[in-house]
Parts: sequence; structure tokens; C-alpha cells
Amino acid sequence: MNGKQLRTLLRILVAAAMMVALRFARVAGTTRFLLYLVPYLTVGSDILAKSIKGVKNRQIFDENFLMTVATLGAMALAVYEDGDYTEAIAVMLFYQTGELFQSYAVGKSRRSIGTLMDIRPDYANVEREGRLERVDPDEVAPGTVIVVQPGEKVPIDGVVAAGSSTLDTAALTGESAPREIEPGDEILSGCINMTAPLKVKTTREFGQSTASKILDLVENASSRKSKSEEFISKFARVYTPAVCGGALALAVLPPLARIFAMGLSPDWGEWLYRALTFLVISCPCALVVSIPLSFFAGLGGASREGVLVKGSNYLETLANTKCVVFDKTGTLTQGVFGVSDVHHCPIERKRLLEFAALAESASPHPISKSLRLAYGKPIDRARVADVREIGGEGVTAVVDGLPVAAGNVKLMERLGIPCIRCRSAGSIVHMAVSGEYAGHIVISDMIKPNAKEAVRRLKAVGVKKTVMLTGDRRLAAEQTARELGVDEFHAELLPADKVAKVEELLACQPIGAKLAFVGDGLNDAPVLSRADIGIAMGAMGSDAAIEAADVVLMDDDPLKIAKAIQIARKCLGIVRQNIWFAIGVKLACLALGALGFANMWLAVFADVGVMVLAVLNAIRALFVKSL
Repeated sequence: MNGKQLRTLLRILVAAAMMVALRFARVAGTTRFLLYLVPYLTVGSDILAKSIKGVKNRQIFDENFLMTVATLGAMALAVYEDGDYTEAIAVMLFYQTGELFQSYAVGKSRRSIGTLMDIRPDYANVEREGRLERVDPDEVAPGTVIVVQPGEKVPIDGVVAAGSSTLDTAALTGESAPREIEPGDEILSGCINMTAPLKVKTTREFGQSTASKILDLVENASSRKSKSEEFISKFARVYTPAVCGGALALAVLPPLARIFAMGLSPDWGEWLYRALTFLVISCPCALVVSIPLSFFAGLGGASREGVLVKGSNYLETLANTKCVVFDKTGTLTQGVFGVSDVHHCPIERKRLLEFAALAESASPHPISKSLRLAYGKPIDRARVADVREIGGEGVTAVVDGLPVAAGNVKLMERLGIPCIRCRSAGSIVHMAVSGEYAGHIVISDMIKPNAKEAVRRLKAVGVKKTVMLTGDRRLAAEQTARELGVDEFHAELLPADKVAKVEELLACQPIGAKLAFVGDGLNDAPVLSRADIGIAMGAMGSDAAIEAADVVLMDDDPLKIAKAIQIARKCLGIVRQNIWFAIGVKLACLALGALGFANMWLAVFADVGVMVLAVLNAIRALFVKSL
């Protein structure tokens, strides 16, 4: 608890203790009233002050005004009838208890989002004249070399210039496993350096770094209200004056009817008590508090999973998503070439990769790099001789004394070596060793490890259709789509074609169903903006894509899409439960209060009890089980 919550709790306990003690005090009249006024003011002074402030600001009809009128009226009735003051004090006590509980619940949700605030760096270490000097991150220009010590946050995005270490990326991506980092690797602000000092060459200004952008997204998320929240705000503006008018009518009209229509005594005290009970029951706290809290908890639950949703309105849209459209490269695939298969190889697969890596060891071409990466061992150039590169065809060399050729079909034809054509998508490297065909190596864009499972989970959470759009060749797109299990794919598309295709898909959506587009590249920004909801890859995605998107996946894991939809749907379910529960109980208790079957204690349950139950229900949005 914070200081304010502790002070409120202390006031509640002191007032409750005084009220219990006064039950045994043998006093009457004015002395009794003044003694009971002490615990009432102890626990309710801030509510009275807020209601007075609301009247001054012409914002009269809120829960503070209702509680003030109801409890002061109950106190006045007790004075008039020389009755029991404990009812008015108890109402205020329970109301404050409910407010304290609500404050704690909101704080818990805020902390779940606020853990992201821990990524804000306080300083950057810049080396000057052989000494490390702490400076404000805002003062560090791009291209500056900074030093990040073990245990410190990385203040600005950059590239590791020197040192190897392990990074804790949990606050940034939600990923608990540490990440190994070496010279040349990109490093994002907000991560924590764990094991060894690193020298980092900054690539951005602090204001444009990942940590700053995340903080900006989090701080602005709650300002974007959902339709449900807007409905509750409008509802409260109409509902509160209406029930105040109803309470006034209940206090005045029945007594007048008894006088003029029935010739009976007006019984003002009875009807005033009913009107005051009606007012306490009518407080819309459960709705006004629990609905925004439900969305806030949903945003917090998503952020704990490394999914940043830019506003509760996007949670509502995400919950209704029935079609997910993917970009291919960098979204479902890694955007990096790698060896995906080896075909028709008469020798051992490892041996063939070894020949290819050694023969291509001098080439800077991405395919050559992929071969060396697949080989996975240091290259011994002493084993390679007589390297000859043939433009547009490949390379020949002598490896371990054996003539080796690695290249395309043209190279094999040049050498007069019959080769086997490959039907797989990707770049094909045909191999010949000692003048004999040795098979071919397939190099393609590698599918992300979780991509196939991500598509499966989307279908498990109720997404009806998955579509892949790509500018890649049809053969490569078809192979990827088949492997992942997406329902539909479209290949060889320009950025404008992707927008047109999304327009077509949007036109086909059933009423109420929403379409999400997932992308990472600069050319995806227009489509992200056009879709009902845009989801961007945050770790490696372009700035334009992240800016245009409504949801950002901080670790680029497509599995998080299904998780985000789960969280959004649970959040919306809780919101609907709270709306129906709160309104239903309120209407029932209002009817009982008007008919005289409800006293102040039932009024307290209808107000504070319903609010506490709704808030408890709202907190469930923080926790969503995996599929």
C-alpha cells in the first residue's frame, strides 16, 4: 500500500473503533450527536470536501454528492427521531472501504504496466579522457560509444562495438530466457546487461530509442477509450441526475399523495428514509470504476506478455478479430537466408556442406554466408586452393586436393556435369566433387520456429481465416503457406497491391468481424493503417510499421498474437459481465428500496458490495492461461 492508502485505512479503523465504543456509551441528546459526529467526520471528511468541490465546479451529480446527501440525511433523521447514528457512519465506512479496495486494485493493475517503466534509463556512461562519465541519455548523439556495465540498463539503441555478455530482456519483451550478445549484434535500450561490460555504438537519439517509444505507448494507452468506456461515461451523465430526481420524487410525492388523495398523515420520515436509501443504492460506482479497470487490467496483462496495445479501444477491436492477414518476410519468416535442405546427396550431408562452405569461403555473397553458417565451424583457408569465381554462375576451387564446384545450373552445364533439377522454392546451389554430381543445397528464407504453432493457436482461439501476403515469388510463397497451414496466400504483390488485397478481404468480413494485419517492414505501414487493427513486430520491425500499428509485439514472436486475442476476449467478457451484473443488482435493489423493503445495509451492499465484486472480477483480466 502507498501512503495515501495507509492513511485511509487508519481513518477507517479509528472511526470503526470509535463507533463500536460509542455503542456502549450512555449518552443522549446533543452530546450523543456530537460524539457520533466525530467518527463520521473522521471517515467521511474527504467525501464531504469532494462533494463541495464538485458543487463549486458545477459537476454535482457524482458518487461523492450522492454519499454526502444520503449520509447527512440519515444523520438528520437520527437527530429528528433521536434514533441510531451508526447506520450513516457505517454507510460511509463501507463506502471508504470499497474505495480503498478499488484504489489497491487499480494500483495493482498499474504496477503490472508500470513494470515497463523500469526500462527507463537514468544515465549513460560516456568515456572521456580515460574516465567514465555519467551523462543524461538525451545528451548522447548517434554514433557515440557508450559503456554499459553489468547490472545497468542499456540507455540507447545501438550496435555492440566490443565485449560479449548476456542480456536480460524480460522487461522489454516478456521473454524470461537471457540473450547472448556479441560484437556486431544490435542491442535495444531497456535491456539489462548481466555479465560483462559492453561498449555500444549508439545508432539513435534517446528520444527515438526503443525504451522511449515503449514508454510513450504505455503512457498514452489509457487515453484511448473503448466504446464500452464511452458508453459508461454517457450512461453515468444521464443516470445520476435521473436517480437524484427519482429520490427527490420518492421523498415528496408519496407523502403529498397520502395527504391530498388519501387523507392520511404524510409520514415524511419514512419516505425520506426510503429516498436516502434509494440514493445510496443508486451510486454507479461499480460501473464507473470496474469497466475502465477491466480494460486497464487487460492492457496490463498484455504488457506482461510483451504485447503493447496502444489503447483499450484496440483491445475491443482485437477481441472481435476473425481474420488475420500476415506479411511473410520478417513476420512468419526470419528474413534471413539459411540452408533449409540438402537433396540427392551421395556423400554425407555434413561433408557436402563442408565442401560448399570451404569453396565459398572467400565470397561475401549472402548465400556464401549461409553455407558457412550451416557448416558451423571455423574456416581453414589453408585447405582451399585455386579459387575461381565465375560471375552469375558460381565458384570452383580445390578443397583438400579435390576439385569442387558450387553454383547454379549454368555452372554445371559449363562443366559438362549432369545435374538434377530442384522443385523446391529458394536459391539452389548445385555441387560437384571430383567431376561427379554430389547433390544440391536448398537455401531459403527460414520460417520462424513458432510460426506454424502461431497459426494453429489462432484457429484455436476462434480466428476463422488466416491469409499470407508477400512480394516473394509464387513458388516460395506456396511452399511457406503449405508448411504453415495458412488458409490462403497471395504472392508477387507490391505494397499498393497488399492494400488492395486487404480492402477486398475487409469487404468480405461479416458484420462485427474485424481484420488484423501483421507486418514488420517499411512497406507494411500503409496496410497496418488500413486494417481494422495493425500488429507490428517491435524488436526488428521498422519505425514506420511500429508507428502505424495499434499493437506491438516486443519480441517478434507470432505466438503472442493468439495470446493478445485471448487477453482481449477475456477482458471484453469481464466488461460485459460487470455491466450486466452491476445494472441488474442496482435495478433490483432500487425497486426494493422504493417499495420500502431495503434498508441502508442493503443499500451499502448494492453500492460498495457490487463495486468490490466487480473490481475483483476485473482483476481477472490480468491473468490469461496459455492454450
